[in-house]
Amino acid sequence: MLLFTPDLVRDRDPWDVLEAVLSEVDIVQVRPKPVQGARSAVTEARAALELARGVLARTRALPEPRPLVLVNDRVDVARALADDGIAGVHLGQQDTPVTLARAVLGPAPLIGLSTHSASQVAGAAELAVDYLGFGPVYATSTKDYEQGLGPEHAWVAANASTRPVFAIGGIDRSNAADLVEVGRIAVGSAILCAADPRRAARELRTLIERA
Repeated sequence: MLLFTPDLVRDRDPWDVLEAVLSEVDIVQVRPKPVQGARSAVTEARAALELARGVLARTRALPEPRPLVLVNDRVDVARALADDGIAGVHLGQQDTPVTLARAVLGPAPLIGLSTHSASQVAGAAELAVDYLGFGPVYATSTKDYEQGLGPEHAWVAANASTRPVFAIGGIDRSNAADLVEVGRIAVGSAILCAADPRRAARELRTLIERA
């Protein structure tokens, strides 16, 4: 899963970077940078909507099977783009409750949920979610986590969960092989900040597919 935040590509064109890696990923989670200041809620919704539309347009140009496209946090955007091909939404623990998101979206769209502990993984078994994110596995500056939970906790989560689990947080080519027992990873900086994003994505896929 590619966590697509355009700001991470720095001085490059984010669309060029995205197009370069789409053949190497299975899911793109759209994550626009948070907006600060007045009217931020409206601005954030519009930014997420336009970014998701751009990602959908580029995936539609690909042959099947195409990467799925999810939007982070924004249930409203996922509903607005349901007929345009968006697959669903990813929610954090402090975002829209899963029960409300499912009521708004209906039974078909995917809903993912971030988890950070064994108790949250266990609790998710009672919720109408399709997959879990678990982490941060390693320290990550993207979310300001100075310490990760460790790969062994991700292994336990993946084995205990009744849903597919994506390990997340500080994952790169130096440690992805430690997560083959999980079998799924969600990555942002390790791909988007790489000198050769396509190669970085391919290397990560190769490492995790040894599972």
